[in-house]
Amino acid sequence: MSQTETLDAIETLRTRQQATWASGDYARIGVTLQIVGETLCEAMDLRAGSRVLDVAGGNGNATLAAARRFCDVVSSDYVPALLAGGEARARAEGQDVRFVEAVAESLPFENDSFDAVMSTFGVMFAADHQRAAAEMLRVCKPGGVIGMANWTPAGFIGQLFKVVGRHVPPPPQAVSPLRWGTEEGLREYFKPQDALLDVTPRIYTFRYLSAQHFIDVFRTWYGPVLKAFAALGPDKGPALEAELHALLTEWNRSGDDSLVVPAEYVEVLVTKE
Repeated sequence: MSQTETLDAIETLRTRQQATWASGDYARIGVTLQIVGETLCEAMDLRAGSRVLDVAGGNGNATLAAARRFCDVVSSDYVPALLAGGEARARAEGQDVRFVEAVAESLPFENDSFDAVMSTFGVMFAADHQRAAAEMLRVCKPGGVIGMANWTPAGFIGQLFKVVGRHVPPPPQAVSPLRWGTEEGLREYFKPQDALLDVTPRIYTFRYLSAQHFIDVFRTWYGPVLKAFAALGPDKGPALEAELHALLTEWNRSGDDSLVVPAEYVEVLVTKE
């Protein structure tokens, strides 16, 4: 494949992914993950007055966590509706945050613009992984920190994507976003000559009324699951639902009818050389 063909394939993939995340309303899922943004800010040891960029910030979980620590925050995403939701949340809290529409692979900021760059379950879904990592490094000041929370392949969300992929295979040009949840992938994206890497396994726990409640919420609001059910239609959708139900039952540790599922992610700290 020529360079032009490769670039065209990446742009096609990005357009498809953007449409996926614009479907449903990720904010309905995202707000339940707020604790991850708070924990990441603590791990990054953010200092008041620092200039911070949230990449693929969605509706602002990590953005608001940094703003609450009196940082000067810019929040970016390529889904306008999610940015609008984050802006409404910041306004409700009285936080002065700048929101910018941007793709992770082409950040509209000067080199060495930010003391810290962050992303929670966001940049891992970029179409061009290597380019997104390079952009995060580019806009971060030397000695600054890049902090991320990324789902792992072996964790619950990794297994959920595996189930969905068996029913609706991803595009052939797509690299698994779960590579961002492996040390091997991270060392490929953030090469040792450019950055120091620290990877720590963490657990986020999903809590829902039941397995069926989880499925109903995700098929209504979470773009990748919503799109999968839409693609399968009424004939094939029940097979995906049954397999998701089996996965949730297997991972559920509640001991009753409610759902309590631990989901592994990695907390990543990258210090720019």
